Amino acid sequence: MKKPKLKSAIHSGSNLLKAMEVFEAVAESGQMTAAARMLGLTQSAASQHIAALEKAYGVTLIDRSVRPSRLTQAGTLLHRHAARILNVVGDLEMEMRQQGPTPISVLRLGILASIATTLTPGLVAMAKKGFGVRDVTLHAGQSGDHETLLRTKRADLAITSNPFYDMEGLERHAVLQESFLLVVPSSYRGPTDSLDAVQRRLPLIRFADSTSVGRQVTQHLRRLRINPQQVIQADRSSMVTACVCNGMGFTMLTPTLLIDGFVERMPLRVLPLPAARLTRTITVVARERELGNFPAQVAKLSRKTLVQEIARHMEKTGSEALNLEPDRA
Repeated sequence: MKKPKLKSAIHSGSNLLKAMEVFEAVAESGQMTAAARMLGLTQSAASQHIAALEKAYGVTLIDRSVRPSRLTQAGTLLHRHAARILNVVGDLEMEMRQQGPTPISVLRLGILASIATTLTPGLVAMAKKGFGVRDVTLHAGQSGDHETLLRTKRADLAITSNPFYDMEGLERHAVLQESFLLVVPSSYRGPTDSLDAVQRRLPLIRFADSTSVGRQVTQHLRRLRINPQQVIQADRSSMVTACVCNGMGFTMLTPTLLIDGFVERMPLRVLPLPAARLTRTITVVARERELGNFPAQVAKLSRKTLVQEIARHMEKTGSEALNLEPDRA
């Protein structure tokens, strides 16, 4: 008896794997919207992949009659097998990419956008000269972008502000922990000993709530019971610092988020945060045991470069905001 052929759009192997990847993201996140965002797809495209899988196998994978939706018995079965298949394919892809003349012939790297320009030259030089890497692909972005790249195995390593403890199969190397600083226009002459006093004189300019930094600042102000009267939001540090240096308001940023602004000689005045300490940690995250000691060396070089640049541009205030042993904080 012949087995039935898959007759849908996922008949080709590549489309089948992509559809399984989308299904796994939906199963893990529990939401079609979240899964689509994680994979850089529209919700409609993600839904089409799921529908193609259901048509191909002649089953319903997701029970959409309940809220929140949940996997059917067939969906649970596919979830178990799809995870194993995708891991095997990912491992094969990594091993094939490393079949060049050196252990790491191709490298895909994600870097926080705020430090990408600062770190890229040194990291590329180390990868090529010290580890024989032939091809390097760099992605500048935020921690949410890095999560997508790591989950979909489109990055081997990320220098990020989220250690992704909820993701298995990763190794982590601390770079540094940094405290947020108060940043005002160089022309500002008002009080700086109270965030509430500053926000009464200047609008708050901060990262948008769609970013981890923006959410962190919002939560911190809420804990302090400070409700800024005026807020300007942006999703890049250069946009925030550009507004501040033009006298449009004040902000709260870490030293690494300020590097590009100082490199561009923006007139900024940086002070310790006059409130409870707020910090973030930068970590090198890589898939476990795939890159040898390269991730540890990336963390070491990143720490050295960032410390030097922060001391050069922000002097004592910037340096004192750093903790180079975050695991012991």
